[in-house]
Amino acid sequence: MSIHPDIAIVFATVCLALALPALLSAVSDASPPRAAGVLVVLAGVAIWWAITSRPGGYTLDDLPGAFARVVAMVLN
Repeated sequence: MSIHPDIAIVFATVCLALALPALLSAVSDASPPRAAGVLVVLAGVAIWWAITSRPGGYTLDDLPGAFARVVAMVLN
């Protein structure tokens, strides 16, 4: 069973969104940003996989449609 590229790109976007607060928290506490680093690496791998798996890749204009398709998959 293969993961749909839309799911991977949405996962990557959510990981990047969660990495920002983790990075800011680590910087404010003067600690190493380990959690943010892990999230950025996961997002990078998911973005690379999604772009190479989908014919034609993704553009920024495709992200809202990908989110809508993933939400529709979850709700149905």
